[in-house]
Amino acid sequence: MPVTQGKRKSSSSAAKAGAPSARAEAQRNRKRPTINDIARLANVSKKTVSRVINDSPFVKEETRKKVNAIIHEAGFAPDPQARGLAFRRSFLIGMIYDNPSAQYIVNMQQGILDAMRGTSFELVIRPCDRGSPSFLDDMRAFVERQKLFGVVLSPSVSEDERLVRLLDGIECPLMRVASVALGPPETMVITHDYEGAAEAARHLAGLGHKLIAHISGPATFRSAHERRRGFAEGLAERGLTLQPKYDLEAAYTFESGLARTQTLLAMVPRPTAIFAGNDEMAAGAYKAARDAGLDIPRDLSVVGFDDSPMASRVWPPLTTVRLPIRDMGRIAAEKLIGAGKKGAKAELTEVIPTLVVRESTAKPAA
Repeated sequence: MPVTQGKRKSSSSAAKAGAPSARAEAQRNRKRPTINDIARLANVSKKTVSRVINDSPFVKEETRKKVNAIIHEAGFAPDPQARGLAFRRSFLIGMIYDNPSAQYIVNMQQGILDAMRGTSFELVIRPCDRGSPSFLDDMRAFVERQKLFGVVLSPSVSEDERLVRLLDGIECPLMRVASVALGPPETMVITHDYEGAAEAARHLAGLGHKLIAHISGPATFRSAHERRRGFAEGLAERGLTLQPKYDLEAAYTFESGLARTQTLLAMVPRPTAIFAGNDEMAAGAYKAARDAGLDIPRDLSVVGFDDSPMASRVWPPLTTVRLPIRDMGRIAAEKLIGAGKKGAKAELTEVIPTLVVRESTAKPAA
């Protein structure tokens, strides 16, 4: 039998009649409010509350406002996994990474969270080891256990075709952040590391440096290859050569940058400038130079890559290539969330790095 309007009490009239507030009732019961509690307090069905939570268009605006007010007052927070079971999809997005730079991962994580603000999605972080024999089994278990809506893959795990095939096989949507195009445009955020490294080379050559060293990231990272390629070609444009002796591989860490710079500074002749493949290694180069009694930039110019927060905090402030990592994470998550929406376009998304000149570079000493 339909319920007439006269027999229903609005939430405001119920409050006037002395009914307890949603928060007061929840506090009295000393337990987390459930969707059933919200439905009862709002005098609507559980299905209506579910529709409000999931932004369904099939709810009257007046009802939506009333239910949202009670949800806010009660402090109700729907469980993403429970919602995923109810709606046959999860509201969890995974971020899988194997990058040794903690700041890089934090920046990308913040970007993904930026994209999730105001949505129903939550973030699950998962480090991995691509060299582990159980790598693929671990990743399958992670995705299936969490019932993920999709995953964002950061470099260099984004370059692992084995993982991409696995995710495709279990129908888990993915978004890859990488220095070059590795898949369909709708699954990519391309960062063009090559361009940024070439700018670094042009800058150092333009200052008059002739003997310029390069400290690269690990060979397992495509970004390391792209940054080396861009740097070498940028030097070639100015008639210079990246000599193998002065081109050393490191690990994208402070310690490896320190060790490789110590090696370079012991060479005769020693380089007058160093391009480090990320800011962590550039910071290591700073320490090696200080330990050797050298002044930056009078005796040694240093350029980094990423423009992490440390770049503007070290002394002198570091000239570096700015890669908008936080924006990259936000864009990747926005594309992932929007991929299933009606009218979503399979667009190519590109990010172009730019050189930020600070005080760690100068003309070489006479």
